[in-house]
Amino acid sequence: ESELGKAEASELQRLIAIEQQKAQFQAQVSYFWGSRCMLDKCVDKPSSKLDSRTEGCLTSCVERFIDTTLTITNRFTQMIQKGTH
Repeated sequence: ESELGKAEASELQRLIAIEQQKAQFQAQVSYFWGSRCMLDKCVDKPSSKLDSRTEGCLTSCVERFIDTTLTITNRFTQMIQKGTH
């Protein structure tokens, strides 16, 4: 195998490893916000309607989840652009 082929394979393996790490982090963040924030913090008991407190709490959780996901995505994008692990 040529040196170029080895370099391409190495780069592909690096990118796959980064994507796997990103997926693991996102799964952990999703679990945390879904179970800890939304369910444990916001929802006291199941109901057919959301009161304003619960709705506000859920909105806050979703906003924090989105912010955290964007931060993680941006960090991994920076890692890929810099070529670091």
